[in-house]
Amino acid sequence: MNLEKIKKVYEQFEQGIKLLQDDADLAYLDAFIALADDLLSGGQIEDPAGALKKQTVTKLEEIYQQIDLSVLEPEEIRQVIQLVLLQAYRQEKIQANHQMTPDSIGFLLEYLVEKLTQPTQKLKILDLTVGTGNLLTALMLRLQANGWKDLHGLGIDNDDTLLAIASIGAQFEGLNIDLYHQDAIEDLAVSAADLIISDLPVGYYPLDERVQEFKTHAKEGHSYVHHILIEQSLNVLNPGGFGLFVVPGGLFETKESQKLLQVIQDKGYLQGLLNLPAELFANKAARKSLLIIQKKGRSVHQAKQVLLGDFPSFKQQAEFGSFLNEIDTWIKNEQITFNKE
Repeated sequence: MNLEKIKKVYEQFEQGIKLLQDDADLAYLDAFIALADDLLSGGQIEDPAGALKKQTVTKLEEIYQQIDLSVLEPEEIRQVIQLVLLQAYRQEKIQANHQMTPDSIGFLLEYLVEKLTQPTQKLKILDLTVGTGNLLTALMLRLQANGWKDLHGLGIDNDDTLLAIASIGAQFEGLNIDLYHQDAIEDLAVSAADLIISDLPVGYYPLDERVQEFKTHAKEGHSYVHHILIEQSLNVLNPGGFGLFVVPGGLFETKESQKLLQVIQDKGYLQGLLNLPAELFANKAARKSLLIIQKKGRSVHQAKQVLLGDFPSFKQQAEFGSFLNEIDTWIKNEQITFNKE
């Protein structure tokens, strides 16, 4: 990875974003979307309302001529977008559920996907809460780099700004991703997926009338949105498909968790629950886990021993590597894998 090239393109992006912010009075993310749309249109500046001063248009044209994304690998382009998003978080108040999933968590998800699937398999990968697309694009790029050739990404989100950024990333990085602007709780535009990944939002779903058909809905008050989304995933997964979710560490410690556990047991198998490295979180209460569930199918079985454990610190390289080997051994011994039906 060429850090100098990444830095150069990021700084060019920043120059253009600043011009658009100042002259068109745009929020940071809106300015980035406008800049990216211009670049995707071959550097043609879109200003239908005539809001930009002539000198601003001239400066933007100069910047666009200097930006050469062809010198970057797709993963390097993703890093540029990540830097832009980090700057956006500094300038704008972004709620926690809308922030990017750290690459360290994406690495662990990708490791599991590599062990549970085969490079020769055609995979439909869905992120029900795709946001800016960072988790989905990171996963797909790493899988491609490691030999997976036939990947089709799918992403759903109800925030059009975040979805626009996800679309920009997919186009810049040359990934086959279809995105849908909708509430993931409603009837989905996506019919089926082999793999569902999501850094699930945590909290309550405010529209009680929309979740009455879900078995995990609360009898009184609002329902947990992460419970509903896990149930929705089991509705969409192909037989034998996997759901890999970033969830609260105490997922099964609440009163409502019995309903969730029953839904998982009815439609699939709870194959694993791994606590993520503690260093990634501000405190013990904020710590999250990786939930591994598998949809029932002809060649699918419940693991005799559910995969449980705590990821060591990334800084403890020997212990961390040993833990990954334990996961690999568990997958082989339990014969937990995706066999497409």
